[in-house]
Amino acid sequence: MFHSILVPIDGSEHAKKALDVACQLAQQEQAALILLHIPERLAHETLMVWGVGAVDLKASEAELEAAGRQVMDRAEQAARDAGIGHVETMITQGDPTRTILDEARRRDVDAIVMGSRGLGDLKGLIVGSVSHKVGHAADCSVITVR
Repeated sequence: MFHSILVPIDGSEHAKKALDVACQLAQQEQAALILLHIPERLAHETLMVWGVGAVDLKASEAELEAAGRQVMDRAEQAARDAGIGHVETMITQGDPTRTILDEARRRDVDAIVMGSRGLGDLKGLIVGSVSHKVGHAADCSVITVR
């Protein structure tokens, strides 16, 4: 049913749970996982699941990139530890909703598995969450994990 699954990774607890679900699906279907990270500067301090602290608003682009690479390395290792043989990672810039949708279409993925809330919770309460927007606009199946 699923040959490729896109998993947006932001370091949040919900993203970690989504990765766990995606790994279970990928194992059953022998699907490829595509892990996508879109670095964002957060207006509030938070902690990331894989032990990487939030990046300060004044951080340089290099610091933002390094923190994103750490999050992705840990997510990739978690997927490999779960027995997933085909794992791709990518870090890109842009609006999270648009970038997730564009990558899903470009790669013709069968599903997107993502957390219901990410690190940008406060903004999401006001303007709508990324997962909500992706769920409504995606051309493929979207599984939102709490």
